[in-house]
Amino acid sequence: MSAQDKLRHLADTQADTASSTARESWRMLGIMAEFVEATERLAPIRPAVSIFGSARLAPDHPYYVQAEKVARLLSDAGFSVISGGGPGIMEAASKGAFHGKSPSVGLNIRLPQEQQSNAFQDISLTFRHFFARKVMFVRFTAAYVVLPGGFGTLDELMEALTLIQTGKSRRIPLILMNAAYWQGLLDWFRERLVAEGMIAAEDLDLLQVIDAPEQVVDAIFKHYERRGFEPLPHEHELLLNL
Repeated sequence: MSAQDKLRHLADTQADTASSTARESWRMLGIMAEFVEATERLAPIRPAVSIFGSARLAPDHPYYVQAEKVARLLSDAGFSVISGGGPGIMEAASKGAFHGKSPSVGLNIRLPQEQQSNAFQDISLTFRHFFARKVMFVRFTAAYVVLPGGFGTLDELMEALTLIQTGKSRRIPLILMNAAYWQGLLDWFRERLVAEGMIAAEDLDLLQVIDAPEQVVDAIFKHYERRGFEPLPHEHELLLNL
């Protein structure tokens, strides 16, 4: 390669690097914009409860019916209900809240499959980035209610468990509905994670298993009966630094 060719190749490489850096910078600005818009839109919704579960269930499925009922009860009790905004249990949660007294909030995500926004959202946001969406679930919720679901549901549950266990987020009720569905996972937690010293036995106290929708609402109120739903000053700092 001649000296001239080497210089041309170097110039092209530097141009590609500069172009890539510019794209990354603009991408970062887009991420910041998601955080800013979501924070402004969600600030008025407290107190709120996030409901998670499978996107693959039809409206006649018992889990769907259960999710719709608990969402309606929470909405009528004064809680905004946050879901992922999609079909299945997310739709059931949105629908129950939409027909209740408090707002139905959908935090939608752009996916190549499965995710289509449901029609029962008073406040609807669409995210490109999973991590930005997950931060919003944690920052603006007073409790997690987790119904049966797949990898996405497990991801949200484990994220919340990790943040609370490590002290990076305030302690909130983490409620699993349908004991039979979760029993194998809970047994594995005890028989493997606790028994082999991967977690402390008291870490399992972060989880509650409740099947009755009315008892879910009662458990959330009980958690907050000696304090308000708003984050305390030190909890507010934790949420700002997620």
